[in-house]
Amino acid sequence: MRHQLSFTCEGCTLAATLDDAPETTGLLIVSGGNEVRSGAHRGMATLAQQVALAGYPVLRFDRRGIGDSEGTNGGFENSRSDIAAAIAAFRQAAPQVTRLVAFGNCDAASALLLHQPLALDALILANPWTYDGEQADEAGEPALPPASAIRARYLSRLKDPKSLFRLIRGEVDLRKLFRGLSALGAPAAPAPPDSLAARIDGAIAALAAPATILLATGDRTAQAFIENCPAALQRIPVERLASASHSFAGDDAEWLAERILAALSGQTVAIA
Repeated sequence: MRHQLSFTCEGCTLAATLDDAPETTGLLIVSGGNEVRSGAHRGMATLAQQVALAGYPVLRFDRRGIGDSEGTNGGFENSRSDIAAAIAAFRQAAPQVTRLVAFGNCDAASALLLHQPLALDALILANPWTYDGEQADEAGEPALPPASAIRARYLSRLKDPKSLFRLIRGEVDLRKLFRGLSALGAPAAPAPPDSLAARIDGAIAALAAPATILLATGDRTAQAFIENCPAALQRIPVERLASASHSFAGDDAEWLAERILAALSGQTVAIA
């Protein structure tokens, strides 16, 4: 059964929803971007219902300045207090919970990493956001694909007979082609120590709680994470989905739910 509830964070009232269930392991969903607790396309509300039907209680909330919550929106890098208050509210509302797992997509995943340690027993981190502010457009989306995605695009074109015919007919801009080809062998520059990517990588290296990374490999944010934090992929388990859906919409929602239920049940995956 779904209940509306509220809790306080530094003098502000935050709105939350608890999908009640009897298990002693609970799922805390942290919303990414400036999305309300229902998530993109109501995906998180549907996910919460599915997880609760499997027996696990789920709490979702709006951080300060978002949705039905009071206060000023300080962004994901200033959401530590919001997450900590949500954890405390969850434990109070569902006192049977002895193991708490948190899930975050995009900058919610990054927030869970940056604000460690938190009173959490495990993390599920989907498509972690590693772009600094100047690398995003006005809507907060990646301004350009990561270099790895650009290289992959050129490689796929070189293997496409239609592209080769266009080249023979003189329909290809040779200057752009040569610039793309020169990038194929160029190694990615290491992230500056004070960059978000470097801080995310450092946070993963310092993790005390078990974690799993979920990546939609056709998504720009996931591609940037792969490029910016390659060492992280060797440290903790990674599961990949061949999809461009950043929010795991449509048929991808079932894949996401299966991975989350596996983590809640204590199953582990090998490092990919």
